[in-house]
Amino acid sequence: MSEPQLLIVDDEKAILHMLTTILSKEGFTHVDTAGTAEDALSLCQTKRYDLILLDVMLPNRSGFEICPLIRETTDAPIFFLTARATDLDKLSGFALGADDYITKPFNPLEVVARIKAHLRRHTGKAKNDSKTLYQYGPLHVNTLSGEVTVKGSSVELPAQVYQLLLFFCKHPNQLFSKSQLYEKVWGGEFLGEDNTVMVHIRKLREKIEDDPSKPRYITTIRGLGYKFVPDVDQR
Repeated sequence: MSEPQLLIVDDEKAILHMLTTILSKEGFTHVDTAGTAEDALSLCQTKRYDLILLDVMLPNRSGFEICPLIRETTDAPIFFLTARATDLDKLSGFALGADDYITKPFNPLEVVARIKAHLRRHTGKAKNDSKTLYQYGPLHVNTLSGEVTVKGSSVELPAQVYQLLLFFCKHPNQLFSKSQLYEKVWGGEFLGEDNTVMVHIRKLREKIEDDPSKPRYITTIRGLGYKFVPDVDQR
């Protein structure tokens, strides 16, 4: 397998130096950096990246602003790096296509751990999965093409939302707590105040449910967690 290609976008040189140094020590030798939105967009148009760390507060144009533009050129996971830690900021980031949200100040070793877990999950699991098509009523998931369709219409999902759906498809009718979902899908240790799972559940429902406020596929078991309930009669 080729070495992962990473891109770090941040206008603080100290953060770029710290992250590239630590990533290098952890075996990541192909790491590009950019200090402006324009440089980041230019790199994304000319190179393929396996994961992107994107600061929100950039000069001239914000990370929130360029995230959809980056999404037009790559489906690589995007982790926002930012000091803006309100729930609204996080919801905005995920809505724009981000796959994770890391607030400053952060532990750089935690960032590396999240990167490793994400890359390991995406490069390893696909090789071990023999099933390539999941069909639950009008919901179809093709793991070879990465295509998701609902009632015959293609549905575009951010990478992490897709991974969450795929996990549910592999484990129908099983109850998972938020901490279990975070550990199994995101590959990291769950922190009680983290609303990452809730936000991604909401985004997934908006994409695959007829009525996200009254979900049929992704059900909430109050006080316990979530369960994927497939349409057995139409499978």
